[in-house]
Amino acid sequence: MTDELIDRLSSDLKPVRHNALPRLVVGAVMASGVVAAIAMLAWLGTRADIATAPGTMIFWTKFGYTLALAVLGGVATLALSRPDGAIRWPWLAAPLLLLGVFIAAIVQLAGAEPDEMMPLVIGGTSLVCPWRIVALSVPVLVALLMALRRLAPANPTLAGLAAGLFAGGTGAWIYSFACGENGVMFLALWYTLGIAVVAGLGALLGRFLLRW
Repeated sequence: MTDELIDRLSSDLKPVRHNALPRLVVGAVMASGVVAAIAMLAWLGTRADIATAPGTMIFWTKFGYTLALAVLGGVATLALSRPDGAIRWPWLAAPLLLLGVFIAAIVQLAGAEPDEMMPLVIGGTSLVCPWRIVALSVPVLVALLMALRRLAPANPTLAGLAAGLFAGGTGAWIYSFACGENGVMFLALWYTLGIAVVAGLGALLGRFLLRW
């Protein structure tokens, strides 16, 4: 009876392409990232000096930091979306990356004039920056959680945390094209706060939405 049931259940199985999982996850991020980018352009527009900003180090620091966190979250998401998935190094690399940004921020502040320090830390948008990042990350987080529901993460909370880091880094990367702040400490504090909120939200939602 058991053998007959197994034969019946497996008779219509179709092979899955070996790259189906990354295609699903990356496709979800790309599609939702376009939505977030369009929302950013309609809502905030690009920074006023977008034509000259790529000639500054802070532009590429924001670009690289947020993109690196998104990549680390993406690697962890892909690994944890499988029942046997386990990975440690992205969780170790993320704090080291943040530490590097803090060191760069201290170096920048050490060379700044006294009246330049507060603008480099607080800027003019510290009260809204994290929440703008959260808002732009929501489409990406929703798309990732929907994709992960089609998979089988063994640890729903950790998988949700990884998806939140992926989404938060992506949302922050998109926001960086609208943000004209020039402080590395601003980046270390307020960008990181926004990404952390999205990561926490991903963990909370993943705990309930990704159980199987």
